[in-house]
Amino acid sequence: MDVGYHSYETESTHTAGKVITCKAAVAWGPGQPLVIEDVQVAPPQKMEVRVKVLFTSICHTDLSSWKGENEAQRAYPRILGHEAAGIVESVGEGVEDMKIGDHVIPFFQGECGTCICCRSRKTNLCQKFGVNPLKSVMVNDGKTRFSTMDGNPIFHFLNTSTFSQYTVLDSACLVKIDTKAPLEKMSLLSCGVSTGVGAAWNVANVQPGSSVAIFGLGAVGLAVAEGARVRGASKIIGVDINPSKFFKGKAVGITEFINPKDLDVPVHEKIGAITEGGVDYSFECVGNLEVLREAFLSTHTVTPSSYHPASDFPVSSIVVPLYSSKCGMHIQGWGLTVLLGIHPSPMLLPLHPMELFNGRQIVGSIFGGFKGKTQLPKLAEQCMCGTLNLDEFITHELPFHNINEAFQLLIEGKSLRCLLHL
Repeated sequence: MDVGYHSYETESTHTAGKVITCKAAVAWGPGQPLVIEDVQVAPPQKMEVRVKVLFTSICHTDLSSWKGENEAQRAYPRILGHEAAGIVESVGEGVEDMKIGDHVIPFFQGECGTCICCRSRKTNLCQKFGVNPLKSVMVNDGKTRFSTMDGNPIFHFLNTSTFSQYTVLDSACLVKIDTKAPLEKMSLLSCGVSTGVGAAWNVANVQPGSSVAIFGLGAVGLAVAEGARVRGASKIIGVDINPSKFFKGKAVGITEFINPKDLDVPVHEKIGAITEGGVDYSFECVGNLEVLREAFLSTHTVTPSSYHPASDFPVSSIVVPLYSSKCGMHIQGWGLTVLLGIHPSPMLLPLHPMELFNGRQIVGSIFGGFKGKTQLPKLAEQCMCGTLNLDEFITHELPFHNINEAFQLLIEGKSLRCLLHL
């Protein structure tokens, strides 16, 4: 969509500094259908930006929040949504890197640029605007910028709240991109694609000729595959219980597929057999401890021929230590497991501490290690020049008022990303 800067600047002069009435999808309770209704959106305050949202989509984080799976994170009424693209309608005091008419994408993992985390090259976290599912108001004054038509507050979500025709964000959670970039595709960089590609590039640093296993082939898992393909991985194994995901997987570079339901052995054993000991990198994109365990065990091992774990020590339901004091042998290995799935609290890692002495590693990743303001414009350019193919991720498109239908498509596993036109 090509929206002329001058025409939009003229339009914004009539709304800047004023309360805007627009349509939004409001969540009134856990699992209740979203209600499209009129809401009021206040002007941006200091270091805030009001954005006209043109496209938004739904990911599993929206889904779990809509369901209210974590009671501590519930806040209603609330405007969900964190994947989007749009145009700056107005800016608050102090905002210098964006102006009316700029094309922008929001991101939930903010980058203030001044805190100790933002100044460090070792992390993409931010002390002030980092992702916080408990946060439901703006930083400036602890209030919302959304309200019902009778003036009652409507809460924010993940620094973004994109299920609205207009939204207000801290400028730290928004970045300007090239006006030539297709906004409908750029919305995917707000979360899913950036999270997966970045996990392969920034967190794992996948090397040419390496082997990769991806557990869970939703949008994030397929984005991992896309990132691994671009990096030159020679073997990319996709693991999912939904065989319909395999067709999409081939399009983004997956070379082999495993459906755990078709196996009579654990997945890690199958992967070990077809990779001569395991993969160099594994990615857990499901949010399930047993899947995480399989992902960890799928990385490379060199097992002594006389090693028999079933007889050497008791095997727990999940944890199988890779060291036997009985036989005195270590199982050597290597490999990195990247944790991407959102796991319910208070579950603990299904690992024995001694397993981390045998060469394998595990690390978590948020937003693919990307610093939003610093690095997303470059990622957008790479998408524009064809380095990454975003077309495969948009499986459905619907008008905004059909948002509940889009949720159902995701629940049924029929969509990767359903693009909603506002």
